[in-house]
Amino acid sequence: MAPNNPTADRRSPLWLPTVRPCAGISPAAILASLITLAEAITSQCPSDSLATQRRNAAEASRQVSILLLLFQDLYDQAAACAVPRPFLSELHVTLQKLHLLMQDCSRHGARLFMLSNSRHAASLFRQQIRAIAASLEMLPLGCVDVSGEVKELVELLTRQAKRARLQLHQNDERHTKRLHFILDQLQSGAEPDVDSMKTVLHYVGITTWSVCNSEVEFLEEELEYSSEEGDVSLLSSLVGCLCYSRVVIFENSDYLQCRTTTEEISQHDPDTLACVVPEEFRCPISLEIMTDPVTISTGQTYNRDSITKWFRQGNMTCPKTRETLTNTQLLPNTTLKKLIQKFCANNGVAIGNSTDRDHRAEIRTTQPGSPVAAHAMQFLSWFISRRLVFGTDEQKSKAAYEIQLLAKSNVFNRVCLVEMGTVGPLLDLLGTDDKVAQENAINALMKLAMDRSGVTFIMESRGLVPILNVLKRGLTLESRHVAIAVISYLSSSKELRKIMGESGELIPALVEAVKEGTLTLKRNAVVAIFGLLIRRNNVSKVLAAGAVPALVNVLASCSDSRELVTDSLVVLAALADSVEGARAAFRAKAFPLVAGILKSAASRTAKEYCSSILHSLCISVGEEVIGVLAKDSSIMPSLYNLITHGTPYASTNGRSLINFVMDFTEKRYHRRKVSE
Repeated sequence: MAPNNPTADRRSPLWLPTVRPCAGISPAAILASLITLAEAITSQCPSDSLATQRRNAAEASRQVSILLLLFQDLYDQAAACAVPRPFLSELHVTLQKLHLLMQDCSRHGARLFMLSNSRHAASLFRQQIRAIAASLEMLPLGCVDVSGEVKELVELLTRQAKRARLQLHQNDERHTKRLHFILDQLQSGAEPDVDSMKTVLHYVGITTWSVCNSEVEFLEEELEYSSEEGDVSLLSSLVGCLCYSRVVIFENSDYLQCRTTTEEISQHDPDTLACVVPEEFRCPISLEIMTDPVTISTGQTYNRDSITKWFRQGNMTCPKTRETLTNTQLLPNTTLKKLIQKFCANNGVAIGNSTDRDHRAEIRTTQPGSPVAAHAMQFLSWFISRRLVFGTDEQKSKAAYEIQLLAKSNVFNRVCLVEMGTVGPLLDLLGTDDKVAQENAINALMKLAMDRSGVTFIMESRGLVPILNVLKRGLTLESRHVAIAVISYLSSSKELRKIMGESGELIPALVEAVKEGTLTLKRNAVVAIFGLLIRRNNVSKVLAAGAVPALVNVLASCSDSRELVTDSLVVLAALADSVEGARAAFRAKAFPLVAGILKSAASRTAKEYCSSILHSLCISVGEEVIGVLAKDSSIMPSLYNLITHGTPYASTNGRSLINFVMDFTEKRYHRRKVSE
């Protein structure tokens, strides 16, 4: 199985790329390389420690050890030139493949994959041993100066290699059949036999939660690079089978030792820190911001590439409503496209072109890669939902952690988990006295909130109150961070912004986090506030909670955190868009800070938001601001720079500010003339 876009540092199992020695390389150099290869093969993991192919690997290692004696003797005798070059070249290619094949047999994460492909792996061993025999026939032993003992061994090896029948060992074959029986059970919609699955897993050395999880991670990475339908189906089936095993079989294992810390989750989840994109701007398939929105016959809008891929997969239903389509006509939604472009320009959101790999990921995570994966996820969701309701405290905590892993980047998994009723029990788990369980629960809710159905279920379950309690009184700082991230996702829903704005405690709690929290907590709170400000009716409530002084204090005290400063400018610009917000910013002495950032900031986005804030202050406060601006000649180069190099929006602001200054100066000149 070769990857679609192989890279130098990445290779899929059982894909054996080789490099043939070029004509310019001397026989002595090839021989030295052969010695290195042979030593690497014979020094690899002992064959009895391999999960599969133990007998074949042992035989291959034995034959290569004899070749190593030949190579070393030739090298010591400086007899490389007497050896036919094709012999050296062919053996070099064969040993490269054998080395890679032996690596695959001992590869961490690929145990179940190698078992499922055991017949193919055995045939590859057989091919390489036969290639060794063919190469040895090209060697004229009588003309080569090596010891008699080595000659005898090589002659024996040649005969054995010709006759060698490297077959799949009966134990490998029996467990391969058992694995395929389990996959067939899931394929037909039957829950797999747990005892049979335990037997298979123990045979290949998957005996703990951590080992099982490493297998899942490895196969998920393989899925990212696979484009062949057969490969995707098998890999998806194995992932589903292993996820089921990780949850059901290794329920009381070592997951706590391998549990990802919430600090790491905060770091590698950019969506929780980035500017909140309104739900209407996201493609329902990919959940990414739409670059080319098109509308289909049901009235739903998708990104063109995503919905086109959906149709090419043979689907004739609307991904969102599941209605059967009468046609696949795509109508460009130019109005929405302009709104998205304006939003991105105003908020410094970069839109890049997705790669083919991204498109494959969109389709793969929206629908299961195989019926086996679909049924495994359905059984899993049912099991987890019951554990959340009826399990022990430890089982509930682990179930919440499993939801994090399953819902992390897979839309289909999120939908299954939400529809099976996991949201309510997770909200109940937030009230626990166990800090690990609370962290697991709030992180699981964050993952589910990435999907619209999760957001809906959270609000229908009146989840805002327990999430708000975690924000205000979470058992760990990390839980408070993630609670704000959940609120950010909730605020991306148009219907929910009104409900959240009417909560008497939410906005004050967010503002308090901006005032008193850590840098990360401040930034998450600022992002959540921005999500609420998309609904203009929430502006007055945010102002009443004292957001402007808190944001101005961030600008004054957190200048080293460029991202936090930029996010604070975004929210301050949105608030200053109203007369009350602009006046509050002026009273909080935002003007000198914003003007200073405009002159000194390296970030173009920060400069543009500074221009927006100054523009609002000039309009709403008037000459009291413009007069100060007119006296500060050092700000003019920054304004001209915005006109020349800024976005159309920033350029307009820069031009308006210069006009304000010029008009003010002209009026002051005329007044002085009149008074004279």
